[in-house]
Amino acid sequence: MTHDDLVGQTALVTGGGGGFGQAIGLRLAAAGASIAVVDRDKDAAQAASDAIRSAGGSAEVFATDLTDADAVRDTVQSVVARFGSLDIAVNNAGIGGEMTPLADYPLDAWHQVIDVNLNSVFYCLRAELEAMLAAGDGGSIINTASIMSTVAMPTISAYVASKHAVLGLTRAAAVEYGPHGIRVNAVGPSFSRVGFTAEKIADDDQWAAMAAQHPLGRTASPADIADTVAYLASPASAFTTGQLLLVDGGYTAL
Repeated sequence: MTHDDLVGQTALVTGGGGGFGQAIGLRLAAAGASIAVVDRDKDAAQAASDAIRSAGGSAEVFATDLTDADAVRDTVQSVVARFGSLDIAVNNAGIGGEMTPLADYPLDAWHQVIDVNLNSVFYCLRAELEAMLAAGDGGSIINTASIMSTVAMPTISAYVASKHAVLGLTRAAAVEYGPHGIRVNAVGPSFSRVGFTAEKIADDDQWAAMAAQHPLGRTASPADIADTVAYLASPASAFTTGQLLLVDGGYTAL
């Protein structure tokens, strides 16, 4: 894609205040899109918005609790009112949750992961699709799934379940709304030393061991994910919908 593929378009990015979300906002802005930075943490969202503007882009902050369906709908409507359209939506916000064997997994921790990682994506999809259908111009929605949408590992059952479900939700939406010109895809990052993963795993030797499990010899960077999202948002992927694009350095091929 070129630097101006998304000129005149509006992109909403949840979890836009840091990690993958911040990188995605910067990348889409570099392609010409105006960015709605949506995050529960207003200060983080403001910092991300400032970074986009400093790079010459356009961005606005929308502080939102994504586990509140009414707040999500209000935010999407505010984005459309502010920018005039919603062309691209990146449902990226998520948490890792507890690292505990399934039989001992705390119920409150389970519900929190499902609420943030799955229910909030449903709330966002519902509001975003409503806005795109009303405009009648199609659109591109990208959900942040995971390599854990296709495989699993011990002690993170809630996360694995939520990300498998996000992939199912992505495919269901793609089938239903393809006839309206709305494409819905998912990006599947591998391990990356940002956000909640960096918080839970601080040991350099563990990260080196994880890097060695990838045929490309490293873990994912935020830029790796942002570039893939930019492709899915752009006309270059005009015939791609209902897909999970794994950005995993070959991890799941082993």
